[in-house]
Amino acid sequence: MLKRIALVIGIIFTLTLFTACQKRPSPAASATYDLGAGKTITTNYSSPLMKGRKIYGDLVPFGQVWRAGANEATTFVTTSDVVVGGKKVPAGSYTIFTIPGADKWILIINKKTGEWGIPYKYENDELARVDMEVSKLAAPVENFTIAYDKSGRGCALRMDWETTRASVDITAR
Repeated sequence: MLKRIALVIGIIFTLTLFTACQKRPSPAASATYDLGAGKTITTNYSSPLMKGRKIYGDLVPFGQVWRAGANEATTFVTTSDVVVGGKKVPAGSYTIFTIPGADKWILIINKKTGEWGIPYKYENDELARVDMEVSKLAAPVENFTIAYDKSGRGCALRMDWETTRASVDITAR
């Protein structure tokens, strides 16, 4: 009996160690911006790779809600009230999604948190939808990347992947 228990414990330990050592194909990433006076914005997401694939209009279809990354839905946490693309966003934790298009993207800020990411079924929990500017990058970006850049009185949230950049301005309120 003890041999069986030891064997089961050994198998469980081995499987747990194997699972813990495996790398996720789309590793976790984050971006933070300090708006000053203790006000910060943090975004946590999973960063998929291009791997030679056509991304926008193919892997990520135009006109459909996308989780802006991979795995769990992308989070957006602000420690103070902000204005995102002209829409007021109170301090708090949110999930963000996008609707990519060839010339225009829409950023969805959703009050529901903790979901996997797709399929999107949270329209009733939306706080706002805002337009994002789209531009072409000079060189392809292999890893999907979310970052913040200083811009005017605040920052610009940008999403870069393949040869596309989608961005939206954010200011403190």
